[in-house]
Amino acid sequence: MFFTVAKTFEFFLSPVPFAIFLGVFGATLLFTRWKILGRALSSLSAFALLLMAFGPIGGLLAGPLEARFPAPAADMPPPDGVIVLGGTVDERLSAKRDRPTLVDAAERLTAPIALKRKYPNARLVFAGGSAALRASPYAEADIVQRFWREVGLDQNDILYERRSRNTYENAMFARELLHPTPKERWLLITSAMHMPRAVGVFRKAGFDVIAYPVDYRTSGAAWVEFPGSPTKGLGVVDFAAHEWAGVVVYWLAGKSDALFPAP
Repeated sequence: MFFTVAKTFEFFLSPVPFAIFLGVFGATLLFTRWKILGRALSSLSAFALLLMAFGPIGGLLAGPLEARFPAPAADMPPPDGVIVLGGTVDERLSAKRDRPTLVDAAERLTAPIALKRKYPNARLVFAGGSAALRASPYAEADIVQRFWREVGLDQNDILYERRSRNTYENAMFARELLHPTPKERWLLITSAMHMPRAVGVFRKAGFDVIAYPVDYRTSGAAWVEFPGSPTKGLGVVDFAAHEWAGVVVYWLAGKSDALFPAP
């Protein structure tokens, strides 16, 4: 139930879709007796989309999230294992094209390759089933397994968790699969904006992890920065808004150990 409700609200209340729906509704009202309200809503929608596409909103929202957990030092002690969270492939296109089709978060899959070669004794785990609202005949882990096999990673040393559909299930099923001990050092790889929510959920599940953020969407030089393209600007706003909503909802639902988890 939590998964279905979260997915439904995510679609309708994300800033970009909401602004588009608002604009369409406003344009519809122009053909009714509520023309004044229609003009106001249409104008508000256009201004909001313009500001999200070309303004600093994305950086202001994303900056605090991406800065929350710094990357570990390059000379850190060897980890016992590396956990990679899903959200890395386009499930529909991968199935249609019969090949792994990566999305913007592809660094979640490429960073573990370098880590595995640097720390060959570390166990590698991918956690991710299908994030589709409707039932899917395959898991994201199947696509990732094919991708890592094609780039030459030894499959005998990799575990795949195929049931989880969201961050909470990532943590719960990974803990069930690995049975981590307090002495073990596990790196958690996910997008920098997603890291605060992910760490809070893993801590709540009793799985202490070390943040290894990747897939940065801002430069880190200043939170007030402008996107290089409108599509990037809209994407960062939606991603950041999704994560801010996520940290609040997960905390209120008792699925995270803090409202805004910190190192």
